[in-house]
Amino acid sequence: MIKELYTAALGLINQQTKLEVLANNISNAETSGYKREAVFERSLIDASQNLYNIPGDVENKDVPFGSYTDFSAGAFRKTDNPLDIALEQDGFFTLQDEAGNIYLTRNGHFMINASGNIISSDGKMLMGDSGPLAIHRENFDNPMVTSDPKAVQIKITTNGEVFANEYYIGTLLITTIENLETLRRISAQQFISTEHTIANYLPTEAINIRQGWLEESNVNIIKEMVQMIELQRQFEAGTKVIQTNDKTLDDSIRIGRYF
Repeated sequence: MIKELYTAALGLINQQTKLEVLANNISNAETSGYKREAVFERSLIDASQNLYNIPGDVENKDVPFGSYTDFSAGAFRKTDNPLDIALEQDGFFTLQDEAGNIYLTRNGHFMINASGNIISSDGKMLMGDSGPLAIHRENFDNPMVTSDPKAVQIKITTNGEVFANEYYIGTLLITTIENLETLRRISAQQFISTEHTIANYLPTEAINIRQGWLEESNVNIIKEMVQMIELQRQFEAGTKVIQTNDKTLDDSIRIGRYF
């Protein structure tokens, strides 16, 4: 009886985790560059051993769940913002924070800060092949650029070359990862490499950029909602199994008191 309770509870843990992951996916369905998370069961309980009541620790060896990131591409949305860019192939935009840490993202929404750096919405610098991409103050006096940083016209070619009023400032540094499963997510839109990550940089001729477009989340809201409804029903069924077993155990204890 206790084993049945344990098995049902183990299943509920999985369902609860899947529900939490689905809820997070749904909440990020409108987040540019977001990659959906999915849950899988690393190992399954051996049904035949449970069927024939073979003693052992098969359930204890069952690791309830694991998760992975679905890196498939999302749909493109046109914004006409020159600092919105989308990658048309595998790879990531490369970001760097003030401490020199490197981050990877598919979110191509950028802006220019007061120092002339092209940055992400959380302040990380967009990296080029020669360092952070920036329109330096000394270039503001260059007639090929402008004396007014607000009047800078940014042009990004399909192969990632970045120009400010026709003045070349660098080429986007696009990072490709051979083993995506080694990346670690640190936020809805950003990842960092680990010691096992194999990273390469795309040559200029291999880069394919869309300026004025953003890659949307790859979450299919309808599929996620259908899965959530199914999981809620499974969760309810699991709770009924626990309630039934608990009542049966209660009845057994009560009957046993008369003997």
